[in-house]
Amino acid sequence: MKRRAALLVVVSAFLWLGQGDLASGTGSSGLRGVVERAPIRPVCAAEEACSAPAKNVQLTFARAGYRSAVTRTDATGRYRVVLSPGSWEVRTTAAPKIGAGISPKSVRVYAGKFRVVDFTIDTGIR
Repeated sequence: MKRRAALLVVVSAFLWLGQGDLASGTGSSGLRGVVERAPIRPVCAAEEACSAPAKNVQLTFARAGYRSAVTRTDATGRYRVVLSPGSWEVRTTAAPKIGAGISPKSVRVYAGKFRVVDFTIDTGIR
């Protein structure tokens, strides 16, 4: 009984930390990177940043026949999610209706590695 309770605690902590869904992979493959929102002003000068970290943004990774995996960015826009190998569609609730949404819209995960993929959320500012 103690072993089962310990396993439940580990599984709960894994899911709570936003590391993905246990059903979506073994933990040896997935994605990590940074999510930015851009542009952040109508006119960007060369010496000024024209993007900013997308803080606390929810990313949803969906694939036919699999449970969706959800993660959130931290205060610096970084994310990490465990996913099984294959092609995944990406959505976010932070993408504005007037912008183009998130880019890229789909990603490929390779077996046995965490691929670095950075995303940009179009703010629609022109």
